Parts: sequence; structure tokens; C-alpha cells
Amino acid sequence: MIILKVDNLSKKYPGFLLDDISFSISEGKIMGLIGKNGAGKSTTLKGMLNLVNRDGGMVEMFGMDFFKHEEEIKQQLGVVLGGIDFYNHKRLSDITAVTKRFYNNWDDDAYENYMDVFSLNPNKKVKELSSGMKVKYMLTLALSHNAKLLILDEPTSGLDPVARDDLLTLFRQLVEKKNITVLFSTHIITDLEKCADYITYIKDGKLLKSAEKDEFIDSFQYLREPDENTRLSLEDIMIRTERREYNV
Repeated sequence: MIILKVDNLSKKYPGFLLDDISFSISEGKIMGLIGKNGAGKSTTLKGMLNLVNRDGGMVEMFGMDFFKHEEEIKQQLGVVLGGIDFYNHKRLSDITAVTKRFYNNWDDDAYENYMDVFSLNPNKKVKELSSGMKVKYMLTLALSHNAKLLILDEPTSGLDPVARDDLLTLFRQLVEKKNITVLFSTHIITDLEKCADYITYIKDGKLLKSAEKDEFIDSFQYLREPDENTRLSLEDIMIRTERREYNV
């Protein structure tokens, strides 16, 4: 079952064009969205979620047109986007009390569990949290209303290696035990080697490739040098693809 389908999504800014981005994700899969800074990853996510006005394209989630059924669909979404901040002087418990009122399926037990798993103190104020702890708190909110699809922008950014590994393990557990679907962007390509089922690569606002991980990696092996016998990793592929334009 296709949970998310993006079809020819476009957005034009002065000096930048997100040009006809298309991909889809099946239920219970993890897709990594990659590309260098400014490639269009965040614009893609925001365009999908109607946080910026798209210039073209359609988005379906759970078989419904997102832009016609936005309120209904968002009940089943867990979203963590970069650049979103809370009131610095508010306690986490106060923010949670407001947030939970928007969700019909809010689960207090799940919330308490994730607060414990992430070692978050509900009495702490936002200004007392590190950037990594803020990510963990936003994930806690996203996971506490039985979301079926998680859309995450750089969720491992700011986390130490142990916390990152724990988060990737959590993603796999959510997929395997609860059949949750995950789309997340990242600059840390090694994260995708560990947990992603599919890779979507955006370069300069254009879709370069979207495929199952092994198929994706195989399709870029032409980037190997003639004397190389080892298979290129995802990180090798991205570095070589981005550097090709600078070869002189």
C-alpha cells in the first residue's frame, strides 16, 4: 500500500526552482531524502505539507489528496521540521498541554514512555534544552498521537553518535513493530546505510534518483574509477556526484 505519493511537486523562488519532484513510499518503509545544502530537501517537505505555496504538483497521503483533506490527514502525521522553535520560557509540560488538544488520538501513556526513553524532564523550560534535546522533544510530540507517517527534516542533527544510533534503532522498531512509515532528510549519509529502505536524491532542485537502497547504490557504480574494485557507498556516491561539476 502506498502511504505517500508526491507527483511533480514544483516551487519557484528567485534564483531557485524545485522542479517536478516525484516519488512514493510504501507502508512500513523508511525513505532517506538526501542532497547538499540548498538542494531543495526542506522546500520539498514544506511544499508537501502546504507550509509553502506550491506552484504545481499533487501530494497524496493515505490515498487522499493532501490539499483537500489536510486536517484529517494531519491527525495521522508526525512532523519534525528544522527551524521551528517553541517559546523559550515555557515548560515542556505547558507546551504538551496545548499540543495534545489538537489530536483526537493523543496517547498519554505513549507520551510518558517517550519522555522517559529520551530522558526529558517535563518541568524543564525550552531554553534549558540543547538542540539535540529539542529534537527529541519534538519527536516525542510527533510519536504521541499514534501517527502512521513520520516526516522529519534532519532529525539526527545535533545529536551525539550514541543518541543518533538510538534514534535510528527507534525508527527501525517503529517500522517493524507498528508498521509506521518514515521519510527523513539528512546530511549524515551513514545514517541511511543503517536504516533506510529507499533513497531519494535531490540535486539543484531536480530529482536525480528515487529507488530502493540497493538498486539506488547499484545505479551509481559507474562513478567508480577504472582501478576500483570495491562497491561505492552512499556517502561516496553523493560526494562524487556533487563534485563532478567542479572537475576541471
